[in-house]
Amino acid sequence: MIKYDDLIGVPFKNNGRDIKTGVDCYGLAMEVYGRFGIKLPEFFADYDDSDKISNIIHGQMDSSVWREVKPPYPVPALLAIRFGVPSPIVNHTGVYIGNSRFIHIREKTGVCIENIHSIAWRHVIAGFFIYKGQL
Repeated sequence: MIKYDDLIGVPFKNNGRDIKTGVDCYGLAMEVYGRFGIKLPEFFADYDDSDKISNIIHGQMDSSVWREVKPPYPVPALLAIRFGVPSPIVNHTGVYIGNSRFIHIREKTGVCIENIHSIAWRHVIAGFFIYKGQL
């Protein structure tokens, strides 16, 4: 069974890829997938560059790199999350870890685990995706 305790509270760092110094949402996804023996492709986008993040994530989701899945969700599965006003765009990722839970990072609190069905998240999750060759 994969453990995540050592990730809880890891701080946010823009373009971070090291759990000792901090990660961004995609850096965390790379770490979690790595614990399953899956190496994700790299990309960098500044935290404040929502258009670039949306284009890259959305572009990857539409390509042969990722495939959208429906319930029951496999573990791990990448969550595409939409934030923004007035029109939300995909600019955040998390990783589904089973039992209706996902792990992600928040700028102010660091890495945390939350429920996909909570009122805060159920309306902003745009989809669940698996990496090519994962299953």
